[in-house]
Amino acid sequence: MTQVESRTTRVISAQPDDVFDALADYRGVRARVLPPQFSAYEVRQGGDGQGTLVHWRLQATSRRVRDCLVEVTEPEEGNVLVESDRNSSMVTTWRVLPGDREGTAEVRVRTVWRGAGGVGGFFERRFAPRGLARIHDDLLARLAAELEE
Repeated sequence: MTQVESRTTRVISAQPDDVFDALADYRGVRARVLPPQFSAYEVRQGGDGQGTLVHWRLQATSRRVRDCLVEVTEPEEGNVLVESDRNSSMVTTWRVLPGDREGTAEVRVRTVWRGAGGVGGFFERRFAPRGLARIHDDLLARLAAELEE
């Protein structure tokens, strides 16, 4: 098996603390800004950053649906959220940094997982990272719109 990786970066016109707080708000903001590829969303424990346990189904590709039970940690409080899927090797890291301009935040999203081998693994390595990057970019666009209201 090989490691598969997806990366997305987006600048949001909002204070970094506000962006991080919105990303960490799994009961409120996060639930409202999820794109349609997410379904069966349910916060099972916590709901605000560290210690949150949340379930969702992710339609990663037209044929691939992942059932995710995600545990949230904050290795760098106020800057980094890590979502580790208990059902797979998938780990998503959300890093919020000050943007280049005053009043902006740069959000970097990195997801890694152990991919399948063989022909199926080739397609996963080739297409899944771009699809997941589009899903994360859509989520961040929705988050930006939410924060601008």
